Amino acid sequence: MQLELMKSSAILINTARGAVVNPDALYRALSSGKIAGAALDVTQPEPIAMDSPLLTLDNLIIAPHIGSASRQTRDKMAQMAIANLVAGLEGNPLPYCVNPQVYSS
Repeated sequence: MQLELMKSSAILINTARGAVVNPDALYRALSSGKIAGAALDVTQPEPIAMDSPLLTLDNLIIAPHIGSASRQTRDKMAQMAIANLVAGLEGNPLPYCVNPQVYSS
């Protein structure tokens, strides 16, 4: 990630994957004021080590990987899991398979 290219008023938000953001580079950018702040729902490693220097910063918010925890997303996740389970038990391809190419081999 090119944190040095960001404006000093920038606030970085990462809800994707912890590995998207280098924690050492993020610490340097935040502690030096290169960027104004950050909010993370994911970290690398996860969970974040309790002795991580990131935890000493007051311009960083870290949530415990719960960004998708809404009623709607949890309901949809349950529906998808049930559909996959039923399909698997019936010997059919899973409708919510991340790598469906496995069925063609």
